[in-house]
Amino acid sequence: MLKKPVIGISSSVITDQGGMFPGYKRTYVNKDYADAVIKNGGLPIILPFNEDEEIIKGLVSCIDGLILSGGHDVAPFNYGEEPEQRLGEIFPERDKFDFMLLSEAKKKGIPILGICRGFQIINAYEGGTLYQDLSYIDSVPVYKHSQGHSPELRTHSIEIDENSILHEIFGVKEMKVNSFHHQAVKKVAEGYRVSAKAKDGVVEAIEAENYPFLVGVQWHPEMLVKMYEDMNKLFTVLVNKAEERMG
Repeated sequence: MLKKPVIGISSSVITDQGGMFPGYKRTYVNKDYADAVIKNGGLPIILPFNEDEEIIKGLVSCIDGLILSGGHDVAPFNYGEEPEQRLGEIFPERDKFDFMLLSEAKKKGIPILGICRGFQIINAYEGGTLYQDLSYIDSVPVYKHSQGHSPELRTHSIEIDENSILHEIFGVKEMKVNSFHHQAVKKVAEGYRVSAKAKDGVVEAIEAENYPFLVGVQWHPEMLVKMYEDMNKLFTVLVNKAEERMG
């Protein structure tokens, strides 16, 4: 039997608010991430949050591709800023965890996909900055980027750069996406380029200029793969790139 490429998915920690064990902590990631990897030919492994550098290195040594998943706001001290009034809940220990995963994955040269927070983590780790809330963008009117509707609903358009990896994947210059974020990329990290924007100017995707496959997207494609066949393309390419790296 052919070995499937192993795709590691970064996890967070959720604390039970009730039930039998209030206050009990659980390793956590939405099931859609794993389902998207499975549907597109990969073998998903949840990478449990921890703060042990050797364990993190060991986890990355076992995977062929990496997904940095969504979650808390990225702490602003990661990009040299103080917290502003509309900053949401942060989890600095997870920022460090994701930074180490990204660092080790890059050393290994494996394909990397960042989703929502994971997209912002890539930009912050590489020296870029974030708007701590969309309301701090004062140059243009900003659309509603936290849709408050079904995860499968595509609520706003993005425009894709024709010279980007994203355009190679989707083959279109414009498409609609779902949207669940209140932070956004401000300064794009050096060595990265913008590959998609919303029509209000908010950055929706970036990609590394000198890395085989390192892409970050602001929307949640894993929530769309069951209803929209086009969204599978992103995970298919990730899995295929991981398979190429294997052999």
